[in-house]
Amino acid sequence: MSRPALSVACLLLLAACGGRDDAAAALQAQTAPGTPMPAAPAVANDTPAGQRIETDVRALADDAMAGRETGTPGFDRAAEYVAKRFADSGLQPAGDDGTWFQRVPLVRAVADPAAATLSITRNGRTIALRAQDQFLPMADFNASEGEVTAPAVFVGQAIHAPELGHDDFAGVELQGRIAIVFGGAPRTFEANPSAHYASLRTKTEAVVARGAIGLVVVNTVDDEAGSPWARSVAQASRPAMRLRDADDRAIDAPAQLRASARVAATAADLVFADGPRTAAELFDAARAGTLKSFALPGTLTLRTRTTIDRLQSRNVVGVLPGRDAARAGESIVHTAHLDHIGTGTPVEGDAIYNGALDNALGVAILIEAARELVEADTAPARSTLFAALTAEEQGLLGAEWLARHPPARAGRLVANLNIDMPILTAPTRDIVAIGSEHSSLKAAVTQAAAEIGVDVSPDPFPEEVAFVRSDQYAFVRAGIPALYLDAGVASANDAQDPKVAATWFLRNCYHQPCDAVDLPIQYADAARMARVSAAITRIVGDAETAPRWNDGDFFGTRFGSLR
Repeated sequence: MSRPALSVACLLLLAACGGRDDAAAALQAQTAPGTPMPAAPAVANDTPAGQRIETDVRALADDAMAGRETGTPGFDRAAEYVAKRFADSGLQPAGDDGTWFQRVPLVRAVADPAAATLSITRNGRTIALRAQDQFLPMADFNASEGEVTAPAVFVGQAIHAPELGHDDFAGVELQGRIAIVFGGAPRTFEANPSAHYASLRTKTEAVVARGAIGLVVVNTVDDEAGSPWARSVAQASRPAMRLRDADDRAIDAPAQLRASARVAATAADLVFADGPRTAAELFDAARAGTLKSFALPGTLTLRTRTTIDRLQSRNVVGVLPGRDAARAGESIVHTAHLDHIGTGTPVEGDAIYNGALDNALGVAILIEAARELVEADTAPARSTLFAALTAEEQGLLGAEWLARHPPARAGRLVANLNIDMPILTAPTRDIVAIGSEHSSLKAAVTQAAAEIGVDVSPDPFPEEVAFVRSDQYAFVRAGIPALYLDAGVASANDAQDPKVAATWFLRNCYHQPCDAVDLPIQYADAARMARVSAAITRIVGDAETAPRWNDGDFFGTRFGSLR
């Protein structure tokens, strides 16, 4: 899961604004990196469901799984464990060749920052940027040696959104040139369109469609307030992945882009030197929403080196067939990503990034929901597909493969219910159903919560737009209504605020070795989430009609026709 950078940025922003200064400052003080974990009341895990979930979390987050990185033996061991638990729960295999596994072909690429060069030639002089200090190459999935020399064009945030009256490409020619872009989206955009247009994938698609042969993303100072350059440098040598097609080529990695890189905010002045506007002026314009595109003088040369190999991972998939012949050919797909980030830099002597909350707990809840549905008196009328997914940390790849290639036993996918990193470290009395408001799934959530006796809270961090940042978004892009079932934020007692506990985790343990089984995981709340998940599935599965997007919804309008 990749939401916390925005969480921290939002905290910083709140602290700088009026109205909520004191509350934001207090939250920062309580949750600052290095502060002790907030005390959690002891809650006995004394129910069979909670105990089953704990057993699964401990197994999946054990050191023997070595952090479950996609493409490693640790991930494969975890996949075998989940397949056994699916079988124990009473599901039927839905994978390739009658197995529990759906093959997911991948291309893996590792950029070599030390071998990369980026230079700018203008007005008879050449400026060379320093690799790592000032720029980082992006991995190339098509060629081990990448090189591009061409004029450069600044195209703002590379957004073409005619429905919002916005076009960064108006009046500029990008064919055969290098696109220089900022991240993000105008602050005037509503949250969901903003998140869609801010994604690097959307920006890349836009510049490629207009003929760009190179891409340079320039960080702003605001970008690095939330995600410091040092963090980018630390992650630069980690492998990146893409799906692989039948011809052994990377999917969604256009060969037209001969080389790509990211530039630090501190080096932005070099990129825009001798141009019509300085980096500082452009940073201000980005904040004000007044960016204008322009051609830059001279040429830019970028060279990269990438190690490329091919591998195969797998989704673990099981099915509960629907009881009604007329509707059994449609499936609700339950998902939780199985992968984590493996091993890395030791922290206090621990180099295994176990991923207990992210996302062993989500997978354990998925398994428990499957057991509950199987053991019910009757199965839902529609089928239910359960999938523990690979390569979420690499860009939702396992989910995208499943959405593009649903197993034959699943039939047509009509809804997705995803669980990712429920931060259950303080007792709650509610759940959060992110994204349900976009479709008829909201009514099912409301009914299920009432049946289980749990409140439904709104998204506590709507500015993060988590709906587009986990596996459910792969299904959304395929036109399938989806929701992201998340941990609640309403305290079940006066001893601890779950929002404080969640914020502390995001700032201290997200993608760190301390995301481990010794956290005060609230297994009773996890069991309740499994019951809610099962109830939503039963309601949607028994409904006369399949879920639909709300009229005029942004995602339904953009993707709904793809179903």
